Amino acid sequence: MPHPHLLRQAVDADLDSALEQVDSWVDGAIHLLPNFCVALVVLLVFYLLGTLCRKLVQRHLTRRSRDNLGEVLGSLVKWSVVFVGLLLAATIVMPSLKPGDLIAGLGVSSVAIGFAFKDILQNWLAGLLILIRQPFAIGDQIEVSGFEGTVARIETRATLIDTYDGQRAVIPNSDIYTNAVLVKTAFEKRRSEYDIGIGYGDDIGKACEVIQRALLEIDGVLKQPKPEALPWDLAASWVTIRARWWTHSRQTDVSHIHARVIKAVKQALDSAHIDMPYETCVHLFHDQTEETDGDRNRQREGWPVVEGDSPAPRWKVQRERAAGGDKQGPAAIDDS
Repeated sequence: MPHPHLLRQAVDADLDSALEQVDSWVDGAIHLLPNFCVALVVLLVFYLLGTLCRKLVQRHLTRRSRDNLGEVLGSLVKWSVVFVGLLLAATIVMPSLKPGDLIAGLGVSSVAIGFAFKDILQNWLAGLLILIRQPFAIGDQIEVSGFEGTVARIETRATLIDTYDGQRAVIPNSDIYTNAVLVKTAFEKRRSEYDIGIGYGDDIGKACEVIQRALLEIDGVLKQPKPEALPWDLAASWVTIRARWWTHSRQTDVSHIHARVIKAVKQALDSAHIDMPYETCVHLFHDQTEETDGDRNRQREGWPVVEGDSPAPRWKVQRERAAGGDKQGPAAIDDS
């Protein structure tokens, strides 16, 4: 067991070493205190400069009606300036630190950060590209990824769409940028169409004229391009006429005018005494147990008409062949 005096000396030596280390840290901090103050001033200046740059970018793009792009680019410019100020502040505090070495170190670590935040960075970049290229704008009505509605806001992570039934869809920007998007308000006008069936006994030309005249009288249907009524198909139970008309591209106009078209066309065809038939189906039943089954001379509905002598029923031919086979031998029997 060590002597108490020796143990006390060892403890005193460790304590003196710790105090010397703390004293050196305090001396170093006092020595670097002016550097810290200058670094803070530099960082504050660059923060204010970044805020000013952000406001200038936002103001410039707001004048061009690109508010969302101004917010995203303004934020990017601001934090880029702050990052440069942070590098300069770090070199002021630690003069031995080179910005190139720090950037190289950050470049290595950014790979791991990129994998960890891949989805976030992908959505951010897609949102920036959408705002720059502007395939659609705030207030446009689009259809993407099964959602349809009005674009409410384009953020750095997602695009917000207000659906027609009063809900909000939040769609990641990467999905919008990589998938097909239908911009329904890209143009001022939009064409709609509807198929109408009339009877085979009705006059096609008259029906087309009645439908076209009804379309022209509907409030909201544009006169140019002119509405059309075109013979389109010879269906099983009716002749199809396709009505086509143009309206303003907003969904509320398209929906309400479509309802007016249905009502006006129905009333116009009724007034012109043009039939709109139901689907008709014909079912033919043959029980194949009658005495005359297969006799073409006593034709029923569904049997083909035969010119000249009618062929004998199959059952009669088979019976005669079987009877002949009894006299001539099995080889004479027809297997058919």
